Amino acid sequence: QVQLVESGGGLVQAGGSLRLSCAASGRAFSNYGMGWFRQAPGKEREFVATIYWTGTTKYYANSVKGRFTISRDNAKNTMYLQMNSLKPEDTAVYYCAARSNPWGSSVKADYAYWGQGTQVTVSS
Repeated sequence: QVQLVESGGGLVQAGGSLRLSCAASGRAFSNYGMGWFRQAPGKEREFVATIYWTGTTKYYANSVKGRFTISRDNAKNTMYLQMNSLKPEDTAVYYCAARSNPWGSSVKADYAYWGQGTQVTVSS
């Protein structure tokens, strides 16, 4: 069992940056594959990025590749999402997720644990 709490969201102008954090409590954070997803109003929750337990294998949605960077610090039980060159279309609630498997995944159904979400709003 793991509990997840996101932070770092807010309002930013287009072209700006934000850094999201996901703090995990519970056992064996390093055993979990982790991911970031987002959901815009009226849309389905979509994959953003995922990271394997080692922190060295990462995958990104095409829409954020080259602008966002996912990372994790297993010693601090925390995952991050550095978001640069933000666009209005990045506006959404961002969720972190964990799966009971050391490998990451881009599939929502693969994740058993979810945070409550943090709002990111990018103004034009």
